[in-house]
Amino acid sequence: MPLAMNRDVFITCAVTGAGDTVSRSSHVPITPKQIAESAIDAAKAGAAVVHCHVRDPQTGAASRRNDLYKEVTDRIRSADIDVVLNLTAGMGGDLIFGDVEAPLPLNAKGTDMAGASERVSHVAECLPEICTLDCGTMNFNLGDYVMTNTPAMLRAMAKKMTDLGVRPEIEAFDTGHLWFARQLAEEGLIEDPVLIQLCMGIPWGAPDDLNTFMAMVNNVPESWTFSAFSIGRNAMAYPAAAVLAGGNVRVGLEDNLFVGKGQLATNAQLVEKAVQVVEGMGARIIGPDDVRKKLKLTKR
Repeated sequence: MPLAMNRDVFITCAVTGAGDTVSRSSHVPITPKQIAESAIDAAKAGAAVVHCHVRDPQTGAASRRNDLYKEVTDRIRSADIDVVLNLTAGMGGDLIFGDVEAPLPLNAKGTDMAGASERVSHVAECLPEICTLDCGTMNFNLGDYVMTNTPAMLRAMAKKMTDLGVRPEIEAFDTGHLWFARQLAEEGLIEDPVLIQLCMGIPWGAPDDLNTFMAMVNNVPESWTFSAFSIGRNAMAYPAAAVLAGGNVRVGLEDNLFVGKGQLATNAQLVEKAVQVVEGMGARIIGPDDVRKKLKLTKR
């Protein structure tokens, strides 16, 4: 797509994620109440969209429990501020092999594989405006953990999301994922306007150097809307990079725990920093109603 700075930018806050970050920062929300409150604070700070995972309230581990998603959703919707709700549908595709000389049987403790209907069951129950679709399979930097999303699985999940009236947000971790997203669009399984999240710097997907980032951007069709983020030390440089390349912004504790060197942050502080960056570039932060119009979302 031709490069032109985005002048009307929406910010997504990725509130808690599924990673082992709870032990590294007390700001990472765990319970449904904490997740909802952190999402609401992020919205008040300027996030138009909040992207939510859930965690086991006792252990802080990632969870797929529908009741936890329902509580988070209900709490956010009953808040005194409007925000677009985006739920993950990335859980249930975790495959961990055994020893390198004996990959089978699988590591039963770490493997979490579910069918398409189960993976979107919380989406069907909660009906968020957006949910994520991790558009490919990739190795992660965690033992022999493979994020597994076969073409058949992705087609089934995309159709279920579209049939529910929920906008899929395509999570692209490499250029091949964008290639398959175009295939889903050609088959009518995802509808215009297509929403893409460029996920940078996650081992072992696309590294977050600018050459690779621009390769990702150049594989996004001109009519599609994209956001971008990176994890770790380059996370707070990506709001500027994304806007300059024509995209939107994602920040949050799922991706990065720090607002500055050695400064642990809340979600609201990360959003506030992103607002400063975007407005400092001369762009305008848009709110949830503008996002709904742009992406043709159905408010629930």
